[in-house]
Amino acid sequence: MNRREFSIHTLGALGLSAGLPGLALAQGGPVEGTHYVRLPQAAPVSAPAGKVEVVEFFWYGCNHCYNFEPSLAAWAEKLPADVVFRRVPVAFRENPFGNHQRLFYAMEAMGLVSTLHPKVFRAIHAEGQALDKPEAISAFVARHGVDPVKFMAMFNSFAVQTKCKQARSLADAYKIDGVPTVGVAGRYFTSVSLNGNHERTLATTNFLINLSRKGR
Repeated sequence: MNRREFSIHTLGALGLSAGLPGLALAQGGPVEGTHYVRLPQAAPVSAPAGKVEVVEFFWYGCNHCYNFEPSLAAWAEKLPADVVFRRVPVAFRENPFGNHQRLFYAMEAMGLVSTLHPKVFRAIHAEGQALDKPEAISAFVARHGVDPVKFMAMFNSFAVQTKCKQARSLADAYKIDGVPTVGVAGRYFTSVSLNGNHERTLATTNFLINLSRKGR
């Protein structure tokens, strides 16, 4: 699959075909090449030395990401001190991915991710709001008590553009071709499509965190 031709239809196909790999996981530990992939060349990490970085690559328009979010958020709340978790929105093409990417980084810059991140998912998937145009995004944040003028200034800022560029570079380094995908320590990635369900995906992520602690 070409990453730049990524679509909701492709995501659906991945979900429909995701059940079988999880069977092997139920019978033993995660298997390289089946439940996770080792990168041939390490991706950059931003976590301090001695910490294991975990990155979730997502897109607000992805129904699988929406469904994965509650399990992922609960898991992230319980991470040990040596694990650093962050989210990275993907942009396989400019629209609608680019506006969703800028939406996330504007929220992050203004300290709004904890309150608005789940509401963006809900607005798109439960309330039918695409939030794919600046006007819709401005109206959305205003409804949630955020100054739309200040928010859109951040949305269009050089700082957010820089974050978006960095996100695209990191997705390229991890060779991301679908979401949700979880990268670990710049060495591995795993996904719901590889593991079959949320629980197995997070179990594989924990396994990869332990491998990274051992320097493997």
